[in-house]
Formats: sequence, C-alpha cells, structure tokens
Amino acid sequence: MSPVPTSFHLGPLVFHLYGFGLAIAAYVAYSYARRRLARADLNVEPFARFAGWLIVSGLIGARAAHVATNWGDYRHHLLDALQIWQGGLASFGGIAFALPLGLVLARRYWPDTPLARFADILVPALVAGWAIGRVLGPQFMYQGGGHLTHQWFGLHYAGQVGKRVPVPLIQGAEDGLLWLILLAAERRGFGRRRGFVTGLAMTVWGLVRALDERLLLGQHSHSGSIGVQLAALCLALAGVVLVVRSLVGGVTSPPPDAAT
Repeated sequence: MSPVPTSFHLGPLVFHLYGFGLAIAAYVAYSYARRRLARADLNVEPFARFAGWLIVSGLIGARAAHVATNWGDYRHHLLDALQIWQGGLASFGGIAFALPLGLVLARRYWPDTPLARFADILVPALVAGWAIGRVLGPQFMYQGGGHLTHQWFGLHYAGQVGKRVPVPLIQGAEDGLLWLILLAAERRGFGRRRGFVTGLAMTVWGLVRALDERLLLGQHSHSGSIGVQLAALCLALAGVVLVVRSLVGGVTSPPPDAAT
C-alpha cells in the first residue's frame, strides 16, 4: 500500500495537503463561529480581526512549541523550522499563545459580554473546526501516523516505516463526537449555565487528548509527550472546575444557538 499522500502537483505548482486541509478547517470554524455569534445577537463586525489574530498567534505558538520540543531535529537546520507545510504543530503551544490574546481581544471587542458566555458560543465551532482539521491536516502530513500496528486499519504514512495507527482519523472522530455532545448539552438546556459548555469541552477534550498521547502517539516517553499529557490533564481539571461552578450557583444566560 502506498503512503498517505502529502502533496499534489498542478503543473509547476506543488500544493501541500497538510496546509490546504488546515485552511479549509479554519474557514469552516470561522464561518460557523460567526453564525453562532450573530444568532446570539453579538456584534460580528470585529470578528474577522479577532479570528485573524487568533489564527496567527495559534500558528506561531504551535510551531514554536513543536520546534522547542524537537530541537534536536532543527538545531543544525534552522530554516526547516519555517517549513510549516511539512507538518509539526503542537496543540498546546497554539492554545498557550492564542488563549491570552483571545481573552484580551474579547474584552476589547465585546466588553459587555461575559467571557464565559462568549466562550460557550465559540467553543462548539472551535471543536467542529478541530475535528475537520485533524482529518484534513495531520492525516496528510509527513510522519502523520501513530504507533506501529499490524491491524487491518493501519495505514502507511510518508516518512514512517510500516503500518501506523491512523491517529488523525481517530482524533477527528473523537472531536466530531465531542461536537455532537456539546450540541446535545445546549439543546437540553445546559447552555443556559454560563461556562458549562466550555468546561465540558475542556474536560472531555483534555482527557481524550491525554489518552491519545499516552496510548497512540507518545514514543519512548519523550519529554514532549509527557508534557502534552500533563498539559491535557491540567486542561481537563480546569474544565471540571468550570463545570462545577456553572452548576453550583452559576449565572444563567440566554442559550447559545445550538443549530449547526
């Protein structure tokens, strides 16, 4: 079986599927989030600027974290650090860079909207975009697979020997299921509990991400892998706190629109 392709040629031009897929995911998440904001009667005029800054900061943080945790691969080839089309984005690096900026910009552009309500509106769109991004992004990157496997579902990935667990497809399915869970929570009225949807997403995504890293991705207990597991568990713990606070004496607000 041939490896999962990483690019295609159109005349003299080369298109890298990894970046192309992430661009599609970003567009879907942006459009979906903008529609949810509009249906929640929030001003959508500054959202393009808001989303643009978050995308740029997230990419910078994700790439910086990947390079830092794989420094041995880049120390003698510094220009390779700029070759983002080859893959190599660390999720928690992107979160670490984009989250603080997002909080500041949310206060600036939507000063009258509580941050928890704003997050509840955006998070399902982010999860949906993440699900699409896992399938259309890492699935087509260099060395995109997980552990070696001899099972029928294994795939051959460029730059990796043998059949590999198709982790991007698995994570895409996981995130897609989480998106459905969040929508169901909204439809059952939990969206009225400010911060519940965000906390639920943090809890489930953090726990699943830690398990994925532990069971499917982490190779030989590299420090980067351990760091991801710890960060994911911290995110899940913070999500549990947010869920409990939203249920015990939490403030209620009009529910975000649950329609897709």
